[in-house]
Amino acid sequence: MKYMMYKTLKFIIKPFFMCIYNVKIDGIENIPKKGSVILAGNHKGNIDAFLMLAGPKRVVHMMAKKELFNNKIKNWFFRSMGCISVDRSIHDDIAKNKAINVLNNGNIIGIFPEGTVNKSKDIILPFKYGAVSFAKKTKSYIVPFSITGEYKLFRGKIRITYGDAYKVKKSLEEENKILMNKVINLIKIGDEKNNKKEK
Repeated sequence: MKYMMYKTLKFIIKPFFMCIYNVKIDGIENIPKKGSVILAGNHKGNIDAFLMLAGPKRVVHMMAKKELFNNKIKNWFFRSMGCISVDRSIHDDIAKNKAINVLNNGNIIGIFPEGTVNKSKDIILPFKYGAVSFAKKTKSYIVPFSITGEYKLFRGKIRITYGDAYKVKKSLEEENKILMNKVINLIKIGDEKNNKKEK
């Protein structure tokens, strides 16, 4: 069965992951049940991608740095998880074409437009254009999301907040700013909910 590893890990890891990190998910209903979708949001830590296992019922094909595929076992694992290897040192046309193909076949890809892990709590890194470019070329929906909170075993709390699905209509520069602002607003919403819970 295709993506058996993905489905197996989702079944095993989802309850465990949600328990040890106290994961809360808001707005999961905003992700379309059919058709091509791009999930795009901020990148807090190396295990952010596992949050995708706790979210949509559909397989999410994550764009992942090529360094994660650097030996046979890792290469097999991440490819069996539906990940797309990206060489961040170049304009990786092979990765771009694979992502476009995934979307043209009516599937979901996940992208962290910051391009790298950003450990800052106050600053979001400038977004790269991949998400909005893919959306425009494939007429896919974009669903912005934010990840807020701290990854602390049994002591922290992580919240992923999905915004409304929308389609790009303007220039890539304008759309990139729109996406970035949507993610920033979702970060604020997630932080506010986390802070209310503390009081």
